[in-house]
Amino acid sequence: MALSLGTISPASKARFGAAELVIDGQHFHRVVREGIARAKVSIDIATADFKAMLVPGVASSRRSAPSIIDVLRGLANRGVEIRLLHAGTPSAPALAHLKKKLPRGLTIRRCPRLHAKAVVIDCRAMYLGSANLTGAGLGAKADGKRNFEMGIWTESSALIDGVLEQFNALWEGHRCQSCRRKDVCPVPLEEPNLL
Repeated sequence: MALSLGTISPASKARFGAAELVIDGQHFHRVVREGIARAKVSIDIATADFKAMLVPGVASSRRSAPSIIDVLRGLANRGVEIRLLHAGTPSAPALAHLKKKLPRGLTIRRCPRLHAKAVVIDCRAMYLGSANLTGAGLGAKADGKRNFEMGIWTESSALIDGVLEQFNALWEGHRCQSCRRKDVCPVPLEEPNLL
């Protein structure tokens, strides 16, 4: 399903390019299988919530479906640089999985004020929408259990550059100086002590 850019000028349409509307269960196929699982160089993820969702249909050495952490670990071990910026503490299963060994190339930081959701693959494709990095958010659950989510998938370099500019400002702590929530985040952008 293509997203109409409506009354945007032709020059702006050319600048921002096309976007595909991603709804509900489509998230799993587009963002996880065609995006995250196929990354070659880098993945930048912004999410408010992070859980160890299962990823059926993605190649793994395990007999059962691998978790998203297994997928990220495998990608990091193949040299894909992964930055995961999230708001809260990952779910207990996600933390337990991460504690086994945080691979080089997978960096996790936390900003309690983060509410944005974006996944940028190889700086060339991007999901931007409402879904968190959870099974219910990214459509890995059955119809009656997943969230109602919407977002866009695009290869627009202008949109990707804009999102990465905001992501990098958060990642590098440029917004920490003026943040009024330091009481919630006494150590800005701490990386988890997983070992």
